[in-house]
Amino acid sequence: MTRVGAVLAVVLLSAVGLAGCARENAAGGGGPWGRTFLSQSTSRPLVPGTQIELRFSDGKVGFRAGCNSISGAARIDGGRLVVSEVASTAMGCEPQRAEQDTWLATFLQAGPELRLEGTSLVLEGGGTTISFVERAVAVPDAQLAGPEWTVDTLVDGQTSGSVPAGVRAYLTFTIDGKVTGSGGCNSLTGTYTVDTETITFTAMGSTRKACSEAGIVESKVLHVLQGTVQFRIEAGHLTLTAADGTGLRLTAGRATPSPS
Repeated sequence: MTRVGAVLAVVLLSAVGLAGCARENAAGGGGPWGRTFLSQSTSRPLVPGTQIELRFSDGKVGFRAGCNSISGAARIDGGRLVVSEVASTAMGCEPQRAEQDTWLATFLQAGPELRLEGTSLVLEGGGTTISFVERAVAVPDAQLAGPEWTVDTLVDGQTSGSVPAGVRAYLTFTIDGKVTGSGGCNSLTGTYTVDTETITFTAMGSTRKACSEAGIVESKVLHVLQGTVQFRIEAGHLTLTAADGTGLRLTAGRATPSPS
């Protein structure tokens, strides 16, 4: 081989190696890509009732800290997580949760060190350490039929609000296609069919008690439970989203016995 040929061969091999590293750092090639992690401990206390979620996909990372969904381009460079081009939804949040969103976005954009061992992931930088575990290990997805799903959040487009204290709205799905529960005041009954990403509610009815504050919640619950809605289950949380952007977020509670 001539000297020129040898030099070209080295250049080509180096290019191939760099391309492979780029693919591994950006997406694929193992690592955190295609996986979702939940925070288990943080050196900074979180707002009560919140948890950090990191979702790694093809060259991107999505994260939540209690209110908005935030995402950005992501890669791993020299053992550090590099996040850029960050964008966020603009839901109205309680001030503490909004500040927590800002803190997490700032932390991730500062290039924290990333350590991954099996299902455990640690991010560390600037005096802050956050330990995560893979969601599939920490909290497997609940089944739609069986649990008592309690409504904890009402969504209206880009804003969301908690269900008022003392108001309890819930749904229970059975394996034979029935749905029962409460809108917060009246009892609900109906039927449903489920597809890969949608639930279709039919023949929904309710009792007719007079309601006060609970009636406001109930009207929003009943509005969502009309026709076909998008649904998503992640761990113990169910999200129902109607075509007009209104929706419900529910948390799984105790399972109810299956019909004999």
